[in-house]
Amino acid sequence: MKRIFASLVLCLGVFMNFIPAFAELNFSGGGALRLRHEYWKNLKDMNNGVLDNRNFFRIKTSLWGQMDLDKKASLYVKLTDEFRAYTYFGGSTSSVPDKSASKKGYHFDINEVVFDNFYLDVKRVLDAPVGLRIGRQDLPISDYGEGFLFGDGTPVDGSRTYYFNAAKARWQIDGNTSLDAILIVDPRDEEFLPVINQTKLVNVSNPTLDKVTQQLNTTDEKAGVLYFRNKSIKNLYTEGYYIYKTEAGEGGTGLQSQRTRLHTFGSFSKFNFSPYTLRGQLAFQTGDYGDNSRRGLGGYVYIDRAFKNIPWSPLASLGYIYLSGDKQGTGTNEAWDPLFSRYPWLSDLYCLTLAGETGMTGYWTNFQWERASLTLYPAKKAKLLLSYNFLRANTQVAASSVFSGTSKTRGQLIQGRLDYEISKNITTYFTAEYLIPGKFYANQDEAVFLRTELTFKF
Repeated sequence: MKRIFASLVLCLGVFMNFIPAFAELNFSGGGALRLRHEYWKNLKDMNNGVLDNRNFFRIKTSLWGQMDLDKKASLYVKLTDEFRAYTYFGGSTSSVPDKSASKKGYHFDINEVVFDNFYLDVKRVLDAPVGLRIGRQDLPISDYGEGFLFGDGTPVDGSRTYYFNAAKARWQIDGNTSLDAILIVDPRDEEFLPVINQTKLVNVSNPTLDKVTQQLNTTDEKAGVLYFRNKSIKNLYTEGYYIYKTEAGEGGTGLQSQRTRLHTFGSFSKFNFSPYTLRGQLAFQTGDYGDNSRRGLGGYVYIDRAFKNIPWSPLASLGYIYLSGDKQGTGTNEAWDPLFSRYPWLSDLYCLTLAGETGMTGYWTNFQWERASLTLYPAKKAKLLLSYNFLRANTQVAASSVFSGTSKTRGQLIQGRLDYEISKNITTYFTAEYLIPGKFYANQDEAVFLRTELTFKF
């Protein structure tokens, strides 16, 4: 981490020294305000008898600035703050004592301001067809296999930030082929850049100890990535990748409680034979987990059918997702490791529910997921998505107050989302998810997730 930071500082120094050599210097900037209201019911245990419901607001503000030099290089900085205002926090917890059910505390703290992005972008290195981006940056889902393995480098802070501390080089081999080489260093806590008004949280394990800072990750993570893309064959787009990732284990919980060294090999393909599109991904993992070996298999396949010539231009999709699970009683850990995709990849509701099973929010593993969805465009600026999902586990988990230990049927998940573009700079959406739990759970009370969002850009 310190080496990457030192390299970034060195690059910024070189960048600043060469400013007079450029004929054109341009500045731009902007910001965004995101307002959310969320309601959660029974997301942890599918049990009406336990007060674990939430009702709260999330307010996120971002400001960014960019300096361009002759379109050859640029420096980008983004600051972000997000805080929450609770109107209800069911149950009591040592980490947030003022949000207990008895107080219904209307908790309202303006949180820390963090460096969301801070990177140097060079379009062509020494006039070669190689671009370089070094520093704190997002890795867009659209660039990396639809977000199957890359989505969020800071999963523990929720959707506040998604960044990776990384150095990325992209070699544009020709008009149809490119290769990315990426180095990633994502620590559990902020070690890289200063934090303004840093949050101090009560130590959940022992509230009598000194307060701890906002975590970004479950444990320290590092990775090296080779990512290949090709679209030279008509109507066929392919990606192939190799990812080596280490997870320190120190301070980790659940399926990240042991030191991990993991190799992931895989590919993504999309074939367009209009009006149909076939897309899928398959990846294999091997390595070790503590003193045990590790082996995992994950992937998905979808077929999409577009109906462009009928009202609302429907797009229908059928899909199947498979993520291996850890088999009890073996000397090998067979659980799929989602790498950097611990975010609401398939569901906001289930992303949160997974914490009770794996020890971490968004740790997608041990799944067979059958999905049918329909996307509609009822107006020029409106989009409606409806989906039905049937969920199963590949392996049973040990019986507890949450899990039955006797079934692999997770249940049925119904989802809906309506997006609307109010204007060029103002967008909104409403999403709802309803889970009918199966006998995988000890209790089968329904779970609900609701969110309303309004975003302003300026």
